[in-house]
Amino acid sequence: MTRRKEFKLKMPKRKHKIPAAEVASSSAPPPPWADLPIDVTANILHRLGAIDILENAEKVCTTWRRVCRDPGMWRVINMKNSAYHHDMLYNLDIMCRHAVDRSEGQLIDINIEYFGTDYLLHYICGRSSKLRRLRLACCYDISGEGLLQAVKRIPQLEELRLFFMKSILAEDIEAIGLSCPMLKSFTFNVCRHKYPRTEDNEYALAVAKNMPNLRQLRLFGNKMSNEGLKAILESCPHLELLDLRQCFSVDLGGDLGRICSQRVKVLKRPYDSTDDFEWDGETCRIELCSDGCYSPRYYDFYSYYDDLAIHFDDPYLLDVEPWFDWNRL
Repeated sequence: MTRRKEFKLKMPKRKHKIPAAEVASSSAPPPPWADLPIDVTANILHRLGAIDILENAEKVCTTWRRVCRDPGMWRVINMKNSAYHHDMLYNLDIMCRHAVDRSEGQLIDINIEYFGTDYLLHYICGRSSKLRRLRLACCYDISGEGLLQAVKRIPQLEELRLFFMKSILAEDIEAIGLSCPMLKSFTFNVCRHKYPRTEDNEYALAVAKNMPNLRQLRLFGNKMSNEGLKAILESCPHLELLDLRQCFSVDLGGDLGRICSQRVKVLKRPYDSTDDFEWDGETCRIELCSDGCYSPRYYDFYSYYDDLAIHFDDPYLLDVEPWFDWNRL
C-alpha cells in the first residue's frame, strides 16, 4: 500500500510592521530648543513665573524637566496670581511651598500676590534664611504680627515691598525696622486717598525711627504731612530714591521741596505722573482688591503633599509663636 506524501503549505513569515507614528517619531529631529545651553534655557523658562513652570513648562520635554528641577532655578520665585490662574483652580499655597522646597535653601527673592497666610510666610522664611527680597501684594490673610515673626527668620533681608496690606499697622513697621537692620529698600503703598486731605504721620515716623539705612523709600498714597517727611529726611541720610506720589498732604513748594531735591537723587513728587507705577494709580483703591482673585480649590502636583498639605510634625513649625492661630488652617 502506497503511503501518500503529505505536503504542508509553508506560509511566509509575517514581518512585524512598525506603526507609521513610531517611524515618524524615531526619524524626527529633536526640537530646536533641546540644543540650547542650559543657562539660556533656564533664563527663558524663568520668565514664565513659578506657576506656569510647575504646571506647564516642565512637562514639555525631559530637558526642560531637568532644568526645572535644578535648585538654582528657584532662587527667584514669582507667584503672581492672575485671573487666568484663578480660573484654573490652582491651590497656590501648596504650589508656593513646593517651589520653596525645590530651592533647597537658595531662595533670595519671592513675590506673592492675592494669596498667602501667616502660616505660608512662616513656612517660606523658615526654609529661606538667605532671603533678601520679599514682595507681598493684596495678601489680606497675612497679619502684621505674622509678617513680623516671619522676617525675624531672615536677617539678610534688604528689600521689603508691601502693597495694599490692610492689616499692617505703624507699630508693625517699627518692629520690622528693628528686626531687619540690613533693610535698604522699603515700599509701603496704600490706597489712593481723595479729598478732603487727612494727615497721619504714624507710618512716616515709624520709618524714620527704625530704618536709618534706607537707600530707597516708596510711600505711594501715604497720608503723612511735612512733619513726617522732615523726620524721614533727618533720620535717613542715605536716601537716594523717594517716591511721594499721591501723598497729597505733603507740600513741596517751599524750603522742604528744595531740601528734598538736594538730598535725594530720584524724587517723585505727590502730583507726578503714575504712568510707570505697576498698579493703576487712578483706581488702586480698596475696591480693586477687596475680593481678591484667589480661591484655592484644587491642585494635585504629583501627590506632593499626599492628601494633607500641612505637616504638623514639621521641625520648622514646632516653634510657632503663641500668636499663631491654628484654627485658621
